[in-house]
Amino acid sequence: IGEIACRVIKTCKKMGIKTVAVHSDVDSSAVHVKVADEAVCVGPAPTSKSYLNMDAIMNAIKQTGAQAVHPGYGFLSENKEFAKRLAAEGVTFIGPDTHAIQAMGDKIESKLIAKAAKVNTIPGFDGVVKDAKEAVKIAGEIGYPVMIKASAGGGGKGMRIAWNDEETSDMGFFLSGHISDICANGFCWCLQVLADKHGNALWLNERECSIQRRNQKVVEEAPSTFLDPDTRRAMGEQAVSLANAVKYSSAGTVEFLVDSKKNFYFLEMNTRLQVEHPITECITGLDLVQQMIRIAKGYKLQHKQSDIPINGWAVESRVYAEDPYKSFGLPSIGRLSQYQEPLDLPNVRVDSGIQEGSDISIYYDPMISKLVTYGKTREEALKKMEDALDNYVIRGVTHNIPLLREIIVHPRFVSGVISTKFLPEVYPDGFKGHMLTAGERRELLATAAALYVAAQLRSQKFLGDLRVSVVPAESRQWELCVELDKSVHMLGVSRSGNNYTVEIDGEKVEVSGEWNLASALLPITINGKHRTLQCLLRTAAGEISLQYLGTSFKLRVLSKLAASLSKHMPEKVPEDTSSILRSPMPGSVVAVSVKPGDNVAEGQEICVIEAMKMQNSMTAAKTAKVKSVHCKAGDTVGEGDLLVELE
Repeated sequence: IGEIACRVIKTCKKMGIKTVAVHSDVDSSAVHVKVADEAVCVGPAPTSKSYLNMDAIMNAIKQTGAQAVHPGYGFLSENKEFAKRLAAEGVTFIGPDTHAIQAMGDKIESKLIAKAAKVNTIPGFDGVVKDAKEAVKIAGEIGYPVMIKASAGGGGKGMRIAWNDEETSDMGFFLSGHISDICANGFCWCLQVLADKHGNALWLNERECSIQRRNQKVVEEAPSTFLDPDTRRAMGEQAVSLANAVKYSSAGTVEFLVDSKKNFYFLEMNTRLQVEHPITECITGLDLVQQMIRIAKGYKLQHKQSDIPINGWAVESRVYAEDPYKSFGLPSIGRLSQYQEPLDLPNVRVDSGIQEGSDISIYYDPMISKLVTYGKTREEALKKMEDALDNYVIRGVTHNIPLLREIIVHPRFVSGVISTKFLPEVYPDGFKGHMLTAGERRELLATAAALYVAAQLRSQKFLGDLRVSVVPAESRQWELCVELDKSVHMLGVSRSGNNYTVEIDGEKVEVSGEWNLASALLPITINGKHRTLQCLLRTAAGEISLQYLGTSFKLRVLSKLAASLSKHMPEKVPEDTSSILRSPMPGSVVAVSVKPGDNVAEGQEICVIEAMKMQNSMTAAKTAKVKSVHCKAGDTVGEGDLLVELE
């Protein structure tokens, strides 16, 4: 809620409009609360008691005398009952009318309206599926794979893909929806539309949204590499035709699924501002929030279709508080102990609702920000994104910058050959972080060695003191032992000013920089190439964690003497994870399926953990008897907390 609220408030300030922010009690210190002119608490943390609590929000409107409501996205943004209640009180809903919300919110009705408006639709069954048997029959007629979607649902929720009869039948619990054919390797494109109350409508070009995990977008760009002007125009005209068919007025987005032959099919229409709207703003120069406010007030559109340009290229990365090494992103919580957005770089935009000291809680979406870069060409925009991700400082929570940076530089993404199956196809065994080449490995080892020496030299200085140091004359050569990924390297280091020459396996690496050890960022030059690293950890025991090319690497740097003695240190025995079940993420326990003494089979569900609208089924790693259970339904657990022990 905070990010989009801050975005709306920013435009309102530009237009001279005073704002009121609503918030839950845990969000009382949130950024959107601070930047608004007024703020009203609408309830406790659970969304059903605060941000979805219509009575409390209506009371806040009456209390403050607000004349209009911008719903942002999510929560009540596509709720027709909320729009009706506002209309009854004479309060303007900054969005479409209730008829359009109703028509486009129902996936079956929207598809029928699209067909009538001569919009291409995905072949499928347009009614409500009664049971699993009927689902299997319909899926067989359409042809696999098929997508089964709840009649009302968005944001990737309420959507499942079935590849055979068995999978379709297993979705019996889910069958109050409709079934459609899907492209096994399709593209997902969003067409931004803008329509006023006077019958005028525009399409503002497409957004490429194919990079997804769990049907939710991760990286978006505008325009698309795949679309030609004729297809773009055809899609735009169909999107406008659909908007006109439901007398749409406001900003909205029509989603299309496109196959490899550029055949496009209507998927759904989102009757709200979308998360990735900034990239459309970058290439068109329009402020979509400002346009929404003007339309809601009753003004006509200021532009014609011929006025809408495609200027340059924009890329957006959704930065989440998630662990990308677990299913491409399981939620992480915590306090942002250090937070620094890369806004000092040119053509970089960050839409966020947090600041240093903010808490990322289990109650809401884990998105930290939307990082947007803009350039004259796609190549330029992607290079700026690389730099922005390297310069983005986030401490206190686990984040998905390693995954984002790998996507941005992957040859397949750079060439524009992408689809909705990009992540599982590129990382079939899950995301493992950046795989170092031999040259990159030398760069990392050399940087760690130079950083170690710089820290040693700094610790020997008496700053601001005129006394004569008893420390012996400064050494200019060091022999170090550096450990990385269980491999050990002997390095020779020599120094001249801020320049270090590191010899690794007969190869010399030149490393230079300011070596400001107090800074979160470590800008250095390695063999003539500029790199920005981040030192995440540095201990007296020689442990150094460096964020290099987006990924965090753990190293250990020791002097030759310390390395020779370290072999006498006892090693920690690793925990037997097959007998112990720990929570992979912070959240609440939804259900526990076992009790002490029960026999469980390998792969059997033991409990379910929920966090940030995501449920995770925890299964047994082996066939065994349950020794003890350390949680119950309703408990709140942290990452790594012990849940169940097996014998």
